[in-house]
Amino acid sequence: MLYATLRNKVEIPMIGFGVWQVDNDTEAPAAVVEAIKTGYRHIDTAAIYKNEDGVAKGIKISGVDRSELFITSKIWNDDIREGKTKVAFENSLKRLQTDYLDLCLLHWPVDGFVEAWKDLIDLYEAGKIKAIGVSNFKEHHLEALKEAGLMTPLINQVELHPQLPQPDLLDYCQDEGIQIEAWSPLMQGKFLDIPVFSEIAEKHDRTPAQVVLRWHLESGHVALPKSVTPHRIRENFDVFDFSLDADDLAKIDQVATGERLGPDPDEIDF
Repeated sequence: MLYATLRNKVEIPMIGFGVWQVDNDTEAPAAVVEAIKTGYRHIDTAAIYKNEDGVAKGIKISGVDRSELFITSKIWNDDIREGKTKVAFENSLKRLQTDYLDLCLLHWPVDGFVEAWKDLIDLYEAGKIKAIGVSNFKEHHLEALKEAGLMTPLINQVELHPQLPQPDLLDYCQDEGIQIEAWSPLMQGKFLDIPVFSEIAEKHDRTPAQVVLRWHLESGHVALPKSVTPHRIRENFDVFDFSLDADDLAKIDQVATGERLGPDPDEIDF
């Protein structure tokens, strides 16, 4: 396992297990058990995923002690807008059956995010969260927090993959000491349509998915692949014992188009 060290010295596993669109009752418990058995210790969920209960059930079944896990959840947009961040946080704790989170994020930069960030800071300073951050924030959203004189987020979780490498945002976050996390790190499967990943995979006797995830690690991103299929859960974790060379990285650089697969944070209406 590789770890990134945040500004506050908290260590975060660089490959996490994402559970977006994983059904609470039929999929989440078994998938989380499989992930933990495989070696994942970082689980990324959110209130809006509506599977925090299933994640908690999987953790309990796994038998792994809570202290060994890095659990993330996120405050949903309605709660940000309505000033209910602290209530939403407590509700997530109850569903996850824990008395603290390792990481809590504001899910999107909707109206009210500055006040919501103040509430997260309060929870962090009270010791209820080991690290706090944001998700889907662009540079100007992060600047708004700075202009308000508030703590700089420790993490920014954004859509990021070879097609959308976001170099300007990466540079900004690096300068500010903000760790980048990548959601949809595997391009929602679109990497399979790009021959270069198969070529590099054959060269290293790996799979195309492993090549993409290795690119994330070597670029310094925390990556959050998602699957409910046991062999893919294992495949996505088996990325720590090979490296990409300069030629591989140069070829992957050519994949960038700047095209998003998810919403633009400046244009959301949810």
